[in-house]
Amino acid sequence: MLKLTRYLRGNTTQRISTFTAIALVSVFLTISLRAAESPFELREGGIIRGPKLEKRIALEFTAHDFGDGGETILNELAKHKAKASFFFTGHFLRKSEFKPLIKRVVADGHYVGPHSDAHLLYCPWTGEKKTLISKELFRTDLDKNIKAIEAFGVPRSEIKYFVPPYEWFNQEIVDWSKEMDLTLINFSPGTRSTADYTEDTAKNFVSSEAILESILKKEREDPNGLNGFLLLLHFGVSDKRTDKFHKRFGELMDVLSSKGYQFVRVDELLTIKDEN
Repeated sequence: MLKLTRYLRGNTTQRISTFTAIALVSVFLTISLRAAESPFELREGGIIRGPKLEKRIALEFTAHDFGDGGETILNELAKHKAKASFFFTGHFLRKSEFKPLIKRVVADGHYVGPHSDAHLLYCPWTGEKKTLISKELFRTDLDKNIKAIEAFGVPRSEIKYFVPPYEWFNQEIVDWSKEMDLTLINFSPGTRSTADYTEDTAKNFVSSEAILESILKKEREDPNGLNGFLLLLHFGVSDKRTDKFHKRFGELMDVLSSKGYQFVRVDELLTIKDEN
């Protein structure tokens, strides 16, 4: 013990360096462990996939101008005892022809969240992904959207998640969302589901058959299947697309249900249970 004390007294610099190294390693390990423990997959600060340990999927439906798939989608969800999440713009919510569908979405226990009141474009499609709108406009637009949701009886306390318009955003938009007590989420990449709006004559047209196959292919080839997947589809599309994917939605639900997947709301998928 005496020899150790003399050694430490005579090697102060070495001792400090050793303690500093230990502290740095400890900090690094703490950060690494926290990152490893995160159950969410992020891109540009937005959540693009939930926990992958269970066979649970969150279906996301967005709407701004169209709702022609609504009745079919809601019927299939009810048939499969499934829950989904709907992200509506204020423009959509205020249209009288869609009110019966929106009321049914709420009555059936699905999640309803904002998608921008006026479906604003936050960032340019090409070049530097800088923010195109002011913070004031962002907040005013989203507040108006939220109030339109509240008009259907959804409490503000339940409006926690937000899908950005065009599913296009940057870190600044994520930060502004947090300031409004909203978590920005997007869709899980790897399928063609978001192309269900493409018109028949468009260069980027993707058929419903190709969309369905892309989802099932992802399920087959991903090591985690579709566990934790945020699968985005449109509640309705233009009549310029005659190959409507909602007509294949029941088929998709049948296949995935047969594989043991559960369909839950985004707030269920993304809420981490405290096991203590």
